[in-house]
Amino acid sequence: MANQLHESSPAEGDVASGGSNPAHPIRDGVVVTVLQHPVRAALMELLRTRETLTATEAARELGGNTGTYSFHLRQLARYRLIEPVPTTRGRIRPWRLIRPGVAQVADEPMSCLARGLEDESYRRWLALREQAPPRWRNDQAFSEVIYLTPKELTALGTKIRDLLAEYRHRETRPETRPPGSAPVAAIARLFPLLDPDH
Repeated sequence: MANQLHESSPAEGDVASGGSNPAHPIRDGVVVTVLQHPVRAALMELLRTRETLTATEAARELGGNTGTYSFHLRQLARYRLIEPVPTTRGRIRPWRLIRPGVAQVADEPMSCLARGLEDESYRRWLALREQAPPRWRNDQAFSEVIYLTPKELTALGTKIRDLLAEYRHRETRPETRPPGSAPVAAIARLFPLLDPDH
């Protein structure tokens, strides 16, 4: 699945025989074909929940690299599913839906796809960790089993989101990033370990 998620060759993206021709008019069959690729389906799901989306934001939400998402966002724009949003933010390119209802064509839940991309990103890090600069080789991966009520589980999730939110402005405001900083994947999963017999 990981290879399928990150496959991004232009040949695969040309679902119609348009080559480098301008965008084609939307046809329902073409829309379904375009969204059969899981990365594009996930991007459309993200766009359904927000006004705009950049490749950097997609990488933060789904894992992987911005180049992959930049390519697939351009493919979605080619078939007029999304369009660029005028911006004065330099090289940052936000996109938005043209037809909001189209995003719901996706079959696979975004949450499952996001978890797969997160896992793939972590496996890639483990494979490349020894090639990283020494100061970056000590990641912070840990797990704990704690006893919580449903209300406490929700509250803990909120606290984690609030903590991460303190650093989120650095994504769109590079001047606020400390010297030596780099993108870091922050992934948290809180779920009950329920006994199926009870």
